[in-house]
Amino acid sequence: MTAHVYKITEVVGSSTISMEDAIKTAVHEASQTLRHLRWFEVTETRGHINEGVVAHWQVTLKIGFTMEPEGANK
Repeated sequence: MTAHVYKITEVVGSSTISMEDAIKTAVHEASQTLRHLRWFEVTETRGHINEGVVAHWQVTLKIGFTMEPEGANK
């Protein structure tokens, strides 16, 4: 079995549609600059209320990604 080492970064996604959309937005944007994304954990959920209805979702995620072996970019 191969051992895995992960680095964790924290990002916040937002959406006017849903919590799920905020998560997908955060993961997509993180994938634009980070490689080897493997998992995420929702650590916080917030929202903005306007005139009695949810107007905006904001979700904080921890995203784990595997590190490249030393010398992989050489």
